[in-house]
Amino acid sequence: MSLSTLSSSIHFQELSRQPVITCRSSLVNGDLLVSSATSLALYGRAGNFCHRFHGLKLWVQENLNIRLCNNRNYGKENKFKTAKVFDSNRLSDLPKKNLSCEDQVQNESGVKDGSLPEESSSSTLTPRSTSSDGSLNVMKMQSLGLAPKDAKETPISIAIIGATDDLARTKIFPALFALYYSGFLSENVRIFGYSGEKLTDEDLRSLIATTLTCRVDHQENCGSKMESFLSKTYYIDGDYDNHEGIFKLNLRMEKMEGERGANRIFYLSVPQEAVLNVASFIADKSQTKRGWNRIIIEKPFGFDALSSNVLTDSLLSIFQEKQIYRMDHLLGRNLIENLTVLRFSNLVFEPLWSRKYVRNVQVILSEGLDLQSSSRYSNACGVIEDMVHSHILQTVALLAMEAPVSLDDEDVRNEKVKVLRSMDRLELNNVVLGQYKAMSKDKIDVSDTSMTPTFFSAALYINNARWDGVPFLIRAGTGLTSHRMEIRIQFDHVPGNIYRGRMGHNIDYATNELILRDVPDEAILIRINNKVPGLSLHLDASELNLLYKDKYNVEVPDSYEHLILDVIDGDNHLFMRSDELAAAWNILTPVLQALDKNSICPELYDLGGRGPEGAYYLWAKHGVRWVED
Repeated sequence: MSLSTLSSSIHFQELSRQPVITCRSSLVNGDLLVSSATSLALYGRAGNFCHRFHGLKLWVQENLNIRLCNNRNYGKENKFKTAKVFDSNRLSDLPKKNLSCEDQVQNESGVKDGSLPEESSSSTLTPRSTSSDGSLNVMKMQSLGLAPKDAKETPISIAIIGATDDLARTKIFPALFALYYSGFLSENVRIFGYSGEKLTDEDLRSLIATTLTCRVDHQENCGSKMESFLSKTYYIDGDYDNHEGIFKLNLRMEKMEGERGANRIFYLSVPQEAVLNVASFIADKSQTKRGWNRIIIEKPFGFDALSSNVLTDSLLSIFQEKQIYRMDHLLGRNLIENLTVLRFSNLVFEPLWSRKYVRNVQVILSEGLDLQSSSRYSNACGVIEDMVHSHILQTVALLAMEAPVSLDDEDVRNEKVKVLRSMDRLELNNVVLGQYKAMSKDKIDVSDTSMTPTFFSAALYINNARWDGVPFLIRAGTGLTSHRMEIRIQFDHVPGNIYRGRMGHNIDYATNELILRDVPDEAILIRINNKVPGLSLHLDASELNLLYKDKYNVEVPDSYEHLILDVIDGDNHLFMRSDELAAAWNILTPVLQALDKNSICPELYDLGGRGPEGAYYLWAKHGVRWVED
């Protein structure tokens, strides 16, 4: 049926009440929701197509609107996704008692312009933000074209709970200053330190001033920037086990924020046993009602599946998932962010990224021993909860996942959790645990007789179409020869290689390999076979290398800077979601249960050595050559 025929078949009344709507206004300002009492006119052949189409659009919208308004789920799922702007002159022609579906749902849910839940608030702090959280007022300003040109001017308050401990002094405050110095935190930032020590604002400023440094590559106005940053830092004393201190924190924050209010971040640098108390006090006493609230929690995220589930359930009872950021600083390394860039923006790699061409994948994280720190882990999980559960498994998930629909944080997390759920639970015959032997001359604690592992090696398998049968070998430990962080992807041998007899060495050494190295020197290396110069035909394995320090003359930001900026931007993709957390613990549960029952015993190895010998045999069992340190 043609448009003109349809229009001529509809009977209209009270044509004079039809509001005058131009084609341009309908396209720019969106659909107008018109009540049934308002008559619509569909123009015939004499009218232009724009008017006729818009009339049909209004007629369909009117009929659909009546049905959709009765469906509350529609409103709840779509509220705040768009901000409709109506011309005041046109609104005067419509009955005031008629509301759109969005308006009805907002009225029913009691949501007003002042405060919104985190999932529907909008981050407007930096241009990087793609988050959907913020306030309705900001949305209205943006839709009217009145949003501030520099979105980073939005006020923000950052509270560091546990401000006097080592982590806060040596990592968190320096990261915040680096962001401020580089322009990623605006002049409207306020930083509040909270701990049980009796200090003044000046005491805290003196405490952290010695840990702040300016960028090596640009030190302009370093002194003045540091003074300005310290002047925005305040201190509140209070305990972790009562709400009075958190209430005082809220009063101080409100006083400094003024009538405008601010978005708030709460960084919990507190012992594991204090997390739930502090989080519940913050949820009850210190959340702002004039912006979004986000909370950062440091690992460990529980010590096994049961304790993790209890922690997760408790947090989700007082915060939304979107508000919770589980911090693992190792995930803020440039290597981790570069994984998806390398895969999905380079055609040369993605077609090879499967069981058809990949022989094995190795993820290696080894650390020397800092003699000034505690020599052993303080809980039975040891290296498992410190390195393996979060960092290693998240690295494997990012490495092995399918391409996400977009770079949106939830799209990335959805793909990561699919990989984790596809992994087999670890079998004990594919796991080697180790513990370094401490000697009195090493100046570390030798009285510890626990079975806490300081080394972990395992072979993982992913049961999906892309990776079926490919071993992912992981190695993580401390007290080893050196600090090393790298990922090695070894490819299969060339079928029917006609140069096999010309290699001049073990064929395994001639395997093509992609090496992504973070420490000691960040680099991307590709091992290939090439002809040795000369008259004879001999092949050699060589490395094509991109050494970052030679290519890029810039200072690499600390991982805490990267992750804190992600929190400010509302980007969750490098933070574990609750379902990722549960899936990771499920993989490790058999090992943790065996440790609990003493049915698996860590193998001793020399401090400063290469790790337990059992790890060599495990890798050989899966046909993988041990990487020499």
